[in-house]
Amino acid sequence: MVGSPHEAMHRIFQHDPGVFTRAVRALGLPFLDPLEVALLPTDLTETRPVERRVDTLLRISTVDGAFLLLVEAQGKIDHAKPASWAYYLSHLHAEYRLPPVLLVVCQDQQTAQWARRPPAIGAPFRRSLILAPIVLGPHNVPAVTDVATAAADIPLAALSAVTHANEPDINAILKALAAALHGFDEDQSIFAELTEMGLGASPAAKTWRKLMSLDLTFFRSESSQRLRAEGHAEGVCGSILRVLDRRGVAVSAEAHDRITTCTDPDMLQTWLDRSLVVTDVQDLFHG
Repeated sequence: MVGSPHEAMHRIFQHDPGVFTRAVRALGLPFLDPLEVALLPTDLTETRPVERRVDTLLRISTVDGAFLLLVEAQGKIDHAKPASWAYYLSHLHAEYRLPPVLLVVCQDQQTAQWARRPPAIGAPFRRSLILAPIVLGPHNVPAVTDVATAAADIPLAALSAVTHANEPDINAILKALAAALHGFDEDQSIFAELTEMGLGASPAAKTWRKLMSLDLTFFRSESSQRLRAEGHAEGVCGSILRVLDRRGVAVSAEAHDRITTCTDPDMLQTWLDRSLVVTDVQDLFHG
């Protein structure tokens, strides 16, 4: 039976597909920020009476084209799974004619290490199919332990909590995430629920429930609100600069300073939208 941690590990990407790009950027993988995302059917069953279902399937469009993102939540080592992954990739490539990318999300080091090296398929002297999934887990998802960083990217902070559920730093991660979530709009509440799902029956789940039931007046203090605002602004500024860089738009020192010193969230969001289409950085400010 599929458990709640399994569901949380892939549903985070449904609610904010951009977290994939932000999470793998630290691994040096050149995926661009999404321009458009479509949630696709996860049922890959053919006419044969064998059900094959991927956890989450997204079509992601970027300035360089589209690709399919298959997100698989893997809670333990399962030696039968690589054969299913191979089927998913070949089936989807044939059906959609788009390059498929396999992302495996794990909650422990051992499973992550296994998932990074799935066995090749074929004869020992001639491998016909080699799987190369991207694996996220406690070994490479950053431990988000301060409020400002969590506030700048709530989905990534939730992914940090879910993947580090059984790690020593989990309490610090949960405290930062709880502080960041209080005071945000209701549309962020889904990540509180996904975090609780992802923690499952671990000891950290009790800590999370206590944190979310506290009277968190402290987190609404002036200093905490300032930390959240600064963290959010910093994250948007970074996104603007990354998009411009990926699109080859030159950014002068003056423009760079103007972007990084802006603290108006509405203006930053406008600039982020414009960064997807402008060809001159000055059009960012006067579009």
